[in-house]
Amino acid sequence: MRANKSERGSAVARMIVDSWLSIHGGRIEGIAWETDVVSQRVIAWLSHSPVVLQNADRGFYRRFMKSLAFHIGYLRRMAPYSSGEVRFRLRIALATASVAMPVRAATVRRAAQALDREFDSQILPDGGHISRNPRIGLELLLDLLPLRQTYVNLGHDLPQKLISGIDRMYPALRFFRHQDGDLALFNGATSTLADELMSVLRYDETAGQPFKALPHSRYQRLAAGKTVIIADTGPPSPGCFRTAHAGSLSFEMSSGRYRFIVNSGSPKFAGQRYTQMARTTAAHSTVVLNDTSSSRFSPSAFLAHMMTEPVETVIAERVETEDGREGIKASHDGYLDAFGVIHERELTLNAAGSIVTGMDRFVADDRYHSEGPLRAVARFHIHPSIVPRQNDTESVLLTAPDGESWLFSSPGNEVLISEDIFFADSAGISSSDQIEIDFDLAEKPEIRWFLSRKG
Repeated sequence: MRANKSERGSAVARMIVDSWLSIHGGRIEGIAWETDVVSQRVIAWLSHSPVVLQNADRGFYRRFMKSLAFHIGYLRRMAPYSSGEVRFRLRIALATASVAMPVRAATVRRAAQALDREFDSQILPDGGHISRNPRIGLELLLDLLPLRQTYVNLGHDLPQKLISGIDRMYPALRFFRHQDGDLALFNGATSTLADELMSVLRYDETAGQPFKALPHSRYQRLAAGKTVIIADTGPPSPGCFRTAHAGSLSFEMSSGRYRFIVNSGSPKFAGQRYTQMARTTAAHSTVVLNDTSSSRFSPSAFLAHMMTEPVETVIAERVETEDGREGIKASHDGYLDAFGVIHERELTLNAAGSIVTGMDRFVADDRYHSEGPLRAVARFHIHPSIVPRQNDTESVLLTAPDGESWLFSSPGNEVLISEDIFFADSAGISSSDQIEIDFDLAEKPEIRWFLSRKG
């Protein structure tokens, strides 16, 4: 609509807005009046108001402005009851309204100060969002960049934290970006449209190589040649137990234009059942013990399946060798109270980016006692674009659409291909495959595995 500045385009835009006003404008109920949806609508209406109001009659103009004023008042009332990225977007909407509409200077100043507080409370020093969800940074930037331009175009002083906050978020966004242009699937992240990411990155004035680690967000990155590994080396975020995933020590691996090993991601449009399934450890490329997630969730729908027993301690260190290999050593205590063991994982990438070496180990703590057998399943979720083929009982060949192949192997262990679900497909939930290694801790507390590029 914005690109089509003709009278016909404006008329269609007014018809859409008028239709919404007649259906939802008089009743504050349903998804249309969820705080985040209202914030997005305010931003959209203000951004496209030149098109919507072009040659509008007096009646429509009054209806539009009256509803917009009501929306803004509604957001101000909802601000104390909002949190996380919902509150951040609410503050973006109110800041946009303060400079786009005729208000007192004090209102503009208060909106800017409130936005600054969100940068302080939600954007970590390394640029990540407190939720540890890579996609939230992208979604916020999609709204913050136009807001920055609105302040400049209308001659207002920018909020103190706006420029520095945006500049801090860009390196984190690049950190999570795979070679295929999509973002890593951790802690609620779902599919990313290529034009979304590119529309943000084109304004990146901090361009440079991605960081090796985000120490405050608690992620690590290994990169060599055309291979990238991104690993979750932190516990769930304490302030986000309603949405956090039980994916500590999970990782993703991409090579060239394709992702080979991924997490299952989070569904964009699905019911609570699938959203909850996506949060379990089994939906991540890591090890599950006794079919139990490393962080546990309340079974109560009343508590919105809040994470009630999170991983508390994750220790991670980076290792570099003289022959150019880079590695990560990490451990978490998610199974300590229930089963008396610590999960340790090592990931190493050689200098050529052609061999990934992995190790998973469970170490018993004598201070804790566990009864009964302990069975572990190491899962490696395969991206739907990759075709797996059983090579022998100990290995699986993974082939991308362009013919690039990697051999997954685990000497001395049975390596199986099983059916899987990929939640983060842009077209909706889709079927996929996963690699599984099942082992008994009493017989084998440690497994080693390899990913080797063929050809």
